[in-house]
Amino acid sequence: MQMKKLFLAVALSAGMMASGSVMAACAFKNEVPLKSLSAGFDAWKAVAAAMSECGNFEGELDQEYKTKQPEAMKANPSLYHIGGVSNSTLVTLMGDNSVRPLDDLVAKYGQHLSPNQLIKIDGKIMAIAMMVNAQHLMYRSDILGELGIEPPTSYAAMLEAAAKIKASGKVDYPIGGTFKTGWNLGEEFINMYMGFGGEFFGEGNAATLNNAAGVKALEMLKAMTEYMDPEYLTSDSTYVQQQFQQGKIAMANLWASRAGAMDDEKESKVVGKVKMAAAPVAMEGGKPATTLWWDGVTIAANIPDDQAEAAFKVAMEGLDEEMVKANNDDAVWLIKGYTPGPAAKGAADSAAAGAPSYPASKAHGMIHTVAGSNLADYLTGKKDAATTLADMEADYTKAAKEAGLIK
Repeated sequence: MQMKKLFLAVALSAGMMASGSVMAACAFKNEVPLKSLSAGFDAWKAVAAAMSECGNFEGELDQEYKTKQPEAMKANPSLYHIGGVSNSTLVTLMGDNSVRPLDDLVAKYGQHLSPNQLIKIDGKIMAIAMMVNAQHLMYRSDILGELGIEPPTSYAAMLEAAAKIKASGKVDYPIGGTFKTGWNLGEEFINMYMGFGGEFFGEGNAATLNNAAGVKALEMLKAMTEYMDPEYLTSDSTYVQQQFQQGKIAMANLWASRAGAMDDEKESKVVGKVKMAAAPVAMEGGKPATTLWWDGVTIAANIPDDQAEAAFKVAMEGLDEEMVKANNDDAVWLIKGYTPGPAAKGAADSAAAGAPSYPASKAHGMIHTVAGSNLADYLTGKKDAATTLADMEADYTKAAKEAGLIK
């Protein structure tokens, strides 16, 4: 599936979709005890709440779901019936044969789904997409306006803006970033490396990271840390969201799914002050240094068919039009009833400017992992760029050989 085309189709036409009938609460009473494990951002909170209306459902919302889900769903029986997944995490679960094809369940209960919600792998429906997500620029429009700074369209301009903001003393830290060691830091590298035009693999799945694009990506990430909270290696999406809400930062590349929280009057001190724009480019003439993702649901393989059927029915209730209309600004939804609003602007602009889809594959997953575990030593000065990239290649090669990707 070409996610850029998928995103644009939704962003441009979602508001024109014909609405189906709005369902009142859950359309049926679920009698089968069910559990799900997903991320914990606002969109998943809304979906889990809608699923729970059917009864006998426990939704576990955990930002560490990526590390917990594989073993939990590989168990027999699976510890969860429903898994919240994205481009990369579905690849891991499929590699373990932990999730089942959904074609029969879609035919029976999913006639209302749009074609771009059906995530097909090797011709089989393996997940149902509910939203598109991307990291894009969020910025304090009031602060940039007071300082006469245009919203940065490149990372070079973002660093120049950060220097002016730091000198002004208007916020604690000019920039926030999802630089937490592990998955988050790996994602930052993937985005920046692709932004500099880097290629991940050569012949035979050999890693090709130790090059000019790799060095530029590391140098740019390190330059950003000079304007961040010194505890940036513990900073995930929730941390950055809260930094914005508490008025501590002025700019960040943050997920579109977090945009709605900026105007949550119960949590945010900056309501109406945070605006969205396309992710900055890493190099002149380049594409936005971000990647497009989908999030959605999949059903465990290691559960009885009757439980799988109940789980799918409950999942469809969580992804219905009523839920979307009640939580329109929590995500860029792929579900009928969605009307794109200001919170979707940054992700839509990034897609329109050519931001690529996240390169989901087993090999890319390994690159993501080794980047997340190696980059902290570079950022803290323990290793230089060339050594860091060489170590990433070596760690990837070892893992890829064990997995049979490299002979």
